[in-house]
Amino acid sequence: MNRRAAKEVLSYVQSHGVKGLKGYIVNRVMTAGRPYELWFEDHKASESELQEQRRMKFAWEPKISIIVPVYQTPIEYLENMVESVLAQSYENWELCIADGSGGNQLIIDRMQQYCAGESRIKYRVLEDNEGISINTNKALELASGEYIGLLDHDDMLAPNALYEVVAQLQEKPWDVLYSDEDMVCDGKHCNPAFKPDFSIDLLRSHNYITHFFVVKKSIVDCVGGFNKSYDGSQDYDFVFRCIEKAESICHIPSILYHWRIHDQSVAGNPESKLYAYDAGKRAIEAHLERCGISAHVEMMSLWGMYHVVYETPGDPLVSIVIPNKDHIDDLKRCISSIVEKSAYTNYEIIIVENNSEEENTFRYYQELQEQYPVIKVVEWKKAFNYSAINNYGVSFTEGEYFLFLNNDTELISPGAIQEMLGHCMREEVGAVGAKLLYADDTVQHAGVVIGFGNYAGHVNSNIKKDECGYMNRAVINCDYSAVTAACMMTKRSLFEQVEGFDEQFVVACNDVDYCLKLRELNKLIVYNAFAEWYHYESKSRGYEDTKEKQERFRKEIEHFGVKWKKYLDHGDPFYNKNFSVLLEPFRLGS
Repeated sequence: MNRRAAKEVLSYVQSHGVKGLKGYIVNRVMTAGRPYELWFEDHKASESELQEQRRMKFAWEPKISIIVPVYQTPIEYLENMVESVLAQSYENWELCIADGSGGNQLIIDRMQQYCAGESRIKYRVLEDNEGISINTNKALELASGEYIGLLDHDDMLAPNALYEVVAQLQEKPWDVLYSDEDMVCDGKHCNPAFKPDFSIDLLRSHNYITHFFVVKKSIVDCVGGFNKSYDGSQDYDFVFRCIEKAESICHIPSILYHWRIHDQSVAGNPESKLYAYDAGKRAIEAHLERCGISAHVEMMSLWGMYHVVYETPGDPLVSIVIPNKDHIDDLKRCISSIVEKSAYTNYEIIIVENNSEEENTFRYYQELQEQYPVIKVVEWKKAFNYSAINNYGVSFTEGEYFLFLNNDTELISPGAIQEMLGHCMREEVGAVGAKLLYADDTVQHAGVVIGFGNYAGHVNSNIKKDECGYMNRAVINCDYSAVTAACMMTKRSLFEQVEGFDEQFVVACNDVDYCLKLRELNKLIVYNAFAEWYHYESKSRGYEDTKEKQERFRKEIEHFGVKWKKYLDHGDPFYNKNFSVLLEPFRLGS
């Protein structure tokens, strides 16, 4: 540690105590050199920026009704919440508060003081506390704006929150908008949630959208407000019903909402509201039923995280395509793991023999085909070309779904193929990737992000098998722009539509290129965290260990950069622009 860093650590401990040091170290890793609290101070809207925003006149200035159900809120927290709305740099808002505190005179008196000085605050004292959903609906009845924004009674908005929302509405009249957020503990900012653009699979895994959530009033009227049956996760249910009706969803990659941590909040004490997690499970189930999706939902040991298991009606044939050149020990392990462990049995295996030189290899091929009628060996006699070899292998398949598999993989979870197939059978899904582990049970693949090295890179890699990764995305299902074809499932129909793998990509880029071709068709690329395989690719082995290979790799990267320039220029929608592709994954830029 250099002198400057040591001085910074000492200063932080003096200010926050030794207990805060762990949080400092975690945040320091994520922010590539500084704790998040300092990063936040540098990136929040300055007073001069807020003044400029206050002078701004938009072409369209819709009213935003901020809805707050209040219940026995500590006065300090209540004041912080109200003051954060009063501080907004955008002025066309109203604050609609329904107070179910049972006639708490301290709250009533304070709110009446606010109302006397600000006509945009609408305050309603409820006769009875009927629970958070009914109370929120009572606040909704006060709303007259074109948009509804949700704010908890003990949380705060950034002063530029509404301005940033309305700025996005100048681009198009979005149906739904949501922002990044962080938490506040003892007045200090921590635990930022830098979210991806809309990801339905991430949302079905947990309510990553949460705050700041803004939706058209017409959609709220259509879905009917909040449902008391889901109290505890009423916002989760509400978000699902809104996005089901929405035709456009905008993610604002800025920290616009501050979620307060205290002993009775779910953020501060997850076990304080176990009923909320059951309500969350039921909210997902209701969403799937409304969408006509056959699946069941499992609660995970992580509070608020869920595993949606999709059915595989008809159990269609899966064609597994495995290129191979010698290395029969690897291939034996791969094949054995499938035939001995897989709970899904309707598959065929096409081994694409690629210029093997050892006699034992061909003897093993013969043994395989004699022992397993579902296995077929075909020969590729031309020079190595990963894309061409897989395209060739596909020509011998009969299944409607392809599972491309490296020969140095090994199935771990018996349900892996069925897990991947359940996702792949969904109409909106183009390809599905798996969780791949090195031999030491650290993560090799858990999704691919476009942009690293002017190409793409794995994220959440080199962490332990059960580590959550950023925003838990290593252990839950979610969407990415690409996955590795070391273990990737896709539909025959889509593979043919995009003309398979681009054979100009001989070694590198072919799988990412294939995924982006599917993204151009508006298809999702799903990372399935529950389909676990080993991938015995050496951590230390260099792919490009000769000048010839390095030159080929450089040319393929250049070709990728030309072909997918718009992705490289605009950034990966399933990442977050606050993370720098010049640093390690999930590291904040300067």
